[in-house]
Amino acid sequence: MTQISDPQVALKVQKAIRQAEDDLVIAIETALDNCEYTKTGDKKLEESQFNNLLRVADTTDSPEVIKNFICYQVGRDEKWGRGRKSLAARIIQDIDISLKTRANRIVADNPDADLKYIWIQLIRRYIGYGSRYLKYLNEVKGKPNFSVVDPRNAEEN
Repeated sequence: MTQISDPQVALKVQKAIRQAEDDLVIAIETALDNCEYTKTGDKKLEESQFNNLLRVADTTDSPEVIKNFICYQVGRDEKWGRGRKSLAARIIQDIDISLKTRANRIVADNPDADLKYIWIQLIRRYIGYGSRYLKYLNEVKGKPNFSVVDPRNAEEN
């Protein structure tokens, strides 16, 4: 994957990626809150599985490799959920639709930018924010007096 050679374009692209971060955080947190996957018990989805996905994303420049790894995980066990309403399906859908659409918009605003580079940067951030939020869900959410604030419902606290 190529970096952007024009420094002005590179700065604009990095700014656009940073501006997308709120949407990325909300998208993955919504997926983790609403999708079907194992959330309790000995077989629940742990941060380590999400971190393995993050490592794959960090070591490849291919969205297809990332999606392949998710499918592999679904084949191994049901932690990621199975079916159209599963967390795995939602992550793949977000990669293919939301994140790619956002990357295309950034490229449209910066024609000298590399679509695949931008897309993979968005994917890496999305998965990284998911790893953080899963840690929160597994360790804090739902336990009295542990959470400072519910990130999606701050006005209710």
